[in-house]
Amino acid sequence: MSGKVFGQSVTRNEDPYLLTGKAEFIDDIELPGMLHAAFLRSDYAHARIKSIDVSQALKRPGVVAVYTAADFGDYWRPGPLQVPPPTAIKGSVFHARTLVPIAKDKVRFSGEPLALIIAESRYIAEDAFDDIIVEMEPLDAVVDLEKALEPGAPLVHEDLESNLAAHVVQERGNYEEAAAKADYVIKRRISVDRCAGAAMENRGLLVDWNDRTREMTIWASTQAPIPLRNSIAARLGLFESQVRVITPYIGGGFGPKIMTSQADDVLLPIVAMWLNRPIKWIEDRRENFLATTSERDQLHYAEIAVTKDGIILGVKDMFYHNTGAYDPYGMTVPLNTQTHTVSNYNVPNFKTEVKMVFSNTMVVTPVRGAGRPYGVYVMERLIDYAACELGMDPVEIRRRNLIRSDQYPLPTGIIGQDFVEGVLDSGDYPEELRKAVELIGYEKFIKEEQPRLRAEGKHKGIGVVCFTEGTSVGPYEGARVTVGANGKVNVSTGISTQGQGHFTVYAQIAAEELGVDVRDVNVTTGDTGHFHWGAGTFASRGTGVAGSAIHLAASKVRQKAIKLGSKLLGVPEDQVELCDGKVCVAGDHSRFISLGEMAMKANPTRGTFEQGAEPGLEAVAYFGPPYGSTGAGALAMIVDVDPGSMDVKIEKLAIVHDCGTLVNPMLVEGQILGGLSMGIGNAFYEQLKYDENGQLLTASFMDYLLPQATDMPDEVLLGHVERPSPLNELGMKGVGEAGAIPTPACFAQAVENALADCKLQIAETPLSPSRLFELVKKSTEK
Repeated sequence: MSGKVFGQSVTRNEDPYLLTGKAEFIDDIELPGMLHAAFLRSDYAHARIKSIDVSQALKRPGVVAVYTAADFGDYWRPGPLQVPPPTAIKGSVFHARTLVPIAKDKVRFSGEPLALIIAESRYIAEDAFDDIIVEMEPLDAVVDLEKALEPGAPLVHEDLESNLAAHVVQERGNYEEAAAKADYVIKRRISVDRCAGAAMENRGLLVDWNDRTREMTIWASTQAPIPLRNSIAARLGLFESQVRVITPYIGGGFGPKIMTSQADDVLLPIVAMWLNRPIKWIEDRRENFLATTSERDQLHYAEIAVTKDGIILGVKDMFYHNTGAYDPYGMTVPLNTQTHTVSNYNVPNFKTEVKMVFSNTMVVTPVRGAGRPYGVYVMERLIDYAACELGMDPVEIRRRNLIRSDQYPLPTGIIGQDFVEGVLDSGDYPEELRKAVELIGYEKFIKEEQPRLRAEGKHKGIGVVCFTEGTSVGPYEGARVTVGANGKVNVSTGISTQGQGHFTVYAQIAAEELGVDVRDVNVTTGDTGHFHWGAGTFASRGTGVAGSAIHLAASKVRQKAIKLGSKLLGVPEDQVELCDGKVCVAGDHSRFISLGEMAMKANPTRGTFEQGAEPGLEAVAYFGPPYGSTGAGALAMIVDVDPGSMDVKIEKLAIVHDCGTLVNPMLVEGQILGGLSMGIGNAFYEQLKYDENGQLLTASFMDYLLPQATDMPDEVLLGHVERPSPLNELGMKGVGEAGAIPTPACFAQAVENALADCKLQIAETPLSPSRLFELVKKSTEK
């Protein structure tokens, strides 16, 4: 569907503020008497704390206070489990060991806080690090996932019998029976290493406690302002109404900023109360690498059972998932892997088993994609291995197994992060594949261009994969829509925004319903003083869930305006419409009342008021889906591999995506391109590498490589297949993670195709020129 503004490529409402430097980020905020915080962090990944002497630090001029775990008394305790355990899955095992705010007795990862320094400046606070004497007893670290579960392995949590954090088995059909009937069973060991969110702006927190009013204001670069407010209020023994969390403009989130109950948001509020002065903490880049949650660390033992005609009979995937030193975010990431493994395909028999493992590394929580990319990576790699074994075209084997457009809604039999059985609500996977193949010029490349290029000694390859993206999960979001006396519209919702274009998309939804100019809609996100309830920004749910709540609230306001307009204009309700900021008589727009005047009349200050009526042109609505909607697509790329340096250049890329109804096509394309950039980084550049002692070897941008503009494809083609979701009135699905999900799998296939003479089979991601050189050397030595 499309309307006057809904479905149109409206330029962003927020850009004038961002481009002219008027947007306020957290480090722009200065308060009178403000102090600065810094955390002394452990260099060891696993060690017992013998003693911490802070006496000299307290003597340093400008140092106001220094705290260790002992100073917090009973206030020190592990944080809450941010995501519930998977009790909906029969037979599941889960050991909750949630994040502690500051190390006490023992450190479990390199970067864990040991002491909190409060000073007149950040410089003074960091200088005080040198004054603190820490005596520690190093312990053997556990990093390797398989070794972590061996008998006698060092225990991350000594109250547990092993490093097993969780164990979940799910199955539909009977894989063993399917494998027995198959012509081929292909087995592989597939590894996926970890990467960082690496947002442009690191995390930050500013706390201001007013001892007179007993109210606390917190500015935070969080993706979950309402859960953050709730957890802080609960810890401090305050009412939620006493704590206001504001998220200013945020320079990227990508998942890690969804976390609460970390050192800063647990400790700084209580210290601000003790000192009765504002306190600011801004994370530096090294801290971000060491101590902000990261993702993508799994080891899979996967197999696929197929007939000689390439029909998939079953898939089995037993994998290890690294949760890091703690598991505060439950099993969201590995459950997403389980639900996205078979993805777009008819797989009648599927068994998936995950062992979640504690290790002496940073905590793992969602990063853009959140478990989905490796499920897709495993499945797409298995299909490629099967195609190779059968001598079948990779596109053809996919085409034969794709779910048809007449099979929806299709239950998957696998329970996901929202603890209900997954259901594919809508889509057209064959059309997405067809369109991607057409855009990339697959047939011409395979039959004409590649043979010629190979004859010239060039190594260019092509890859085509499919993917799904579970989006718009619950539980719910809400919104308030208000027409002011100025005739303009205000929209408030509880989620925060990190650059997705919410201020524009939400304005489009409200403007379409209320007949106003999109520039006359003011959107407020992530301020608990404006809207009090919600879950947060994650899982590509901002538009599908919060946007649906805005639509419902705006519809209520529209009905109120029509009802009152009918009375004031003296015509039946079915002859009243909203147009250009007015309530008009249909067919005679010369008879109207402006929305501003209507808002005034809807709030009478004298006389009587109709029983059961609500004052004001204002409404609140909440929306929660029965299950998440599923976006999907197909990705194709052509790469050029330099056989000498093993550098890889993506020359051409085509992606076709279905995110349901497009609210703003331009912003959808921006989200896809941003995701592609991250996916390219995950495929060939970015890697958080730990050594056997749990030391992070890539803790700066000198060692952790991000793709640059020059690493993006020379040509990017985008296509859309619009299949509205039946789960909300506007048919919307999410799109934020789409570009990141299929890219590593497609990259691996294309590189293999380019180096076909090497008989290379890639079973790991990310790659790098040096790692690719090693893999090619091994394959040619066989």
